[in-house]
Amino acid sequence: MAGQTRLTQGNAFWTLVRFSLPFLLSNILQACYGASDLFMVGRFSDSVGVSAVATGGQIMQTITGLSIGLTSGGTVLIGQYYGARRSRDVAHAIKTGVLVFGALSLLMSGGTIALLGPICRWMRVPREAVRTTKEYLFICACGILFIVGYNVISGVLRGLGDSRTPLILIAVACVINVSTDLLFVGVMRLGAPGAAVSTVIAQAASLLLAALYLLLRGFFSRYRQHEPCFKLYAAKGILMAGLPIALQEGLVNVSFLIITAIINGMGLVASASVGITEKLIAFSMLPTTAFAAALSAMTAQHKGAGLMERARRCLNMAVGLSLFFGLCCFAAAQLNAPGLIGLFTKDPAVIESGAWYLRSYSPDCVLVCFVFCMNAFFSGGGRPVFPLIHSLAATFLVRIPLSYLFSHGAHPSMFKIGFAAPAATLCSLVLCEWYLSRRFPSGAKPRGSALRAGLLRAGERSGAAG
Repeated sequence: MAGQTRLTQGNAFWTLVRFSLPFLLSNILQACYGASDLFMVGRFSDSVGVSAVATGGQIMQTITGLSIGLTSGGTVLIGQYYGARRSRDVAHAIKTGVLVFGALSLLMSGGTIALLGPICRWMRVPREAVRTTKEYLFICACGILFIVGYNVISGVLRGLGDSRTPLILIAVACVINVSTDLLFVGVMRLGAPGAAVSTVIAQAASLLLAALYLLLRGFFSRYRQHEPCFKLYAAKGILMAGLPIALQEGLVNVSFLIITAIINGMGLVASASVGITEKLIAFSMLPTTAFAAALSAMTAQHKGAGLMERARRCLNMAVGLSLFFGLCCFAAAQLNAPGLIGLFTKDPAVIESGAWYLRSYSPDCVLVCFVFCMNAFFSGGGRPVFPLIHSLAATFLVRIPLSYLFSHGAHPSMFKIGFAAPAATLCSLVLCEWYLSRRFPSGAKPRGSALRAGLLRAGERSGAAG
């Protein structure tokens, strides 16, 4: 099928860049879903609407992260089979993944709707925003099937080496989302519920376009010959590869939820400011996420082809490229935090509170460059459990305790709470460096550290840019 690419061939650096670029653009466009909602509500509604979208958006981001993590298991498994030229196993993995994730999406949608009340209580949603938050979440939960469906198809295509098509599909969906946001929120003034309707329409469009693309390209007829539709070994492989990634993504987002709940208890202004800051941080990490996602698919194909030393070189390249963008985002946050927060709200109190939080949080933009890429390398290389382990340690032993401590001390402040995130990521980085040297020793010892190699490559790129 057109679009399939063997990522084990050609110049490793340019293969990584070409394969990562559609990931990056796709991530930017997908992030525009939540950002568009928050931006429009912030401009045309009040702090109640901003708080509702911020809190509800965190819940949906957690669900989306889980779906992306689970479907990444399909990407890894398909990439390994494709790299090893096992076309029959590729077909079984694809069809099994569709059935498994279809069932999971229905469970997640029903569970979210059934728990709307408890979710608002657990998140300590300010009393003024409870009703609006429930409305926003209910509408968004109805679109979970579309979120998972799109990510399943994107994961399949990326496992086969095609990262361009998901970009085109999400671009069209993003245009639809922004257009309907303008209509429902800007013109009709429906607030947070209108933003939720807009998002669901765009998600449904992305899934419909993805399925239509596969049909027109003959994808269904290509793999229809391989029966049966469900294979237990494929389901086991997908879940074994995807569940640790999903749990890792889930833990990161759960930590966001817990911290949001802690900060929601500090009032409406704090609730709105943390929601805006999390959106900005999510944007800043998009390049790193893109390089990591591309690296995971590349590593899977390299593992299938028995070329792990080349995959190790790709890891160092991905860290260096990510670090260049991470340093730029850190500098922007330090130099103009109020201006960045002011993009999403006109409330002076929210701008001031969010700016302090963003300044202390922003060092995380640099540290995650190493951790995200190493996690992708571990997962694509068949070691998906360790990222889960160190994420558990960093989340529950460092980030959440520090956030609670800084928010309940003698002089609680958003500035202090922000430091909890980089502290937790630093803990993960130390553990990742240790595991990398133990389980994936490089053939060239002096270049064995992803941390040193990434800093070196970032320095080279900064020098070239200068």
